[in-house]
Amino acid sequence: MTVPRITGVELSPAGTGPLVLLGPSLGTSATALWSAAAAPLTADFHVVAWNLPGHGANTTVGEPFTMAELAAGVVALADALAPGEPFSYAGDSVGGAVGLQLLLDVPDRVRSAALLATGAKIGEESAWRERAATVRDSGTPSMVTGSAQRWFGPDFMEREPEVATELLHSLQDADAEGYAQVCEALATFDVRERLGEISAPVLAIAGAEDGPTPPASLEQIANGVQHGRLVVLDGVAHLPPAERPHEVGVLLLEHFTGAGDVVTALTTGATSEQVYDAGMTVRREVLGDAHVDRATASITDFTEEFQRFITQYAWGGIWTRPGLDRRTRSFITLTALLARGHHEEFAMHVRAAKRNGLSDDEIKELILQCAIYCGVPDANHAFKIAQRVLAEPSE
Repeated sequence: MTVPRITGVELSPAGTGPLVLLGPSLGTSATALWSAAAAPLTADFHVVAWNLPGHGANTTVGEPFTMAELAAGVVALADALAPGEPFSYAGDSVGGAVGLQLLLDVPDRVRSAALLATGAKIGEESAWRERAATVRDSGTPSMVTGSAQRWFGPDFMEREPEVATELLHSLQDADAEGYAQVCEALATFDVRERLGEISAPVLAIAGAEDGPTPPASLEQIANGVQHGRLVVLDGVAHLPPAERPHEVGVLLLEHFTGAGDVVTALTTGATSEQVYDAGMTVRREVLGDAHVDRATASITDFTEEFQRFITQYAWGGIWTRPGLDRRTRSFITLTALLARGHHEEFAMHVRAAKRNGLSDDEIKELILQCAIYCGVPDANHAFKIAQRVLAEPSE
């Protein structure tokens, strides 16, 4: 058995908490792909991203390996960080394929997994072997043009040139033999018939513009495992952690903390206290600790039951549901508050929308849309509120 040496990169300053491992896409480095998306996780988890052989800081390239052997190398890294302990896992493309292999080979070690832009089988064996031969002959720079077309959604390179450049440089700098060996491991990887064996919670994240692993590939995973959920990100292609880092980070945080499972818990006997606690977690993540601390400090005997009611039912019962991501819920909430003229709550949820990843331009477009369907005076006042809130310093 050939187990490749896998090296990790620390992405959480404190290095404490339950372990989360983040897996790469072929040709990328751990830091280029995952640094931004890992940010929402670092307060609660010990986050380590790993590099493929010959990629990023992992300069070791040994003998060829299978996907199962690559997964064994990741387990060895996990044991070096937290011996024998279970961990959460997220991986993009080949990193997602490794995640599936881990879920099958060491199910007792993986608490939950997020699989991004990947598949139970990716591409065709002949194409991977052809690519391996090309890279061995011409080096990884020969892959840059094609990868730039596959990796990024429309206009991403123009909007985020520094991010795209860093990723493409990591590809150009990757070792040709290491890259080719990963191609050969992918050539024989196919676990489509084994998805039903996977019992851990799985979040499948697809890019709507992804050619190599389209949404149907992630849907197959979500439907095939015992407890799967699919999220499709509009305008995103093959590297969601780089293309939509904050949204991906929040999705992972929800998944790894179990905040997205409250509805399931309700149907399986969760107590009201558990739902309240989950709601308080989400409330703090969306509104911010400072806001929630102020609201909690102002609770009186007269308002205590109402505050508990909104935390349990609004935040624990609705905002934790898996059917919509938090960005979408922010769009809906802002629209409803604008239409009903709830100005104080509108200001609060403009702040929340920024925490959930909405841009200033997206908030502007929402208000413009509401001007047509809710009324110009309402939109005019909403613009005044939003402009004031968006000019505030971040808490």
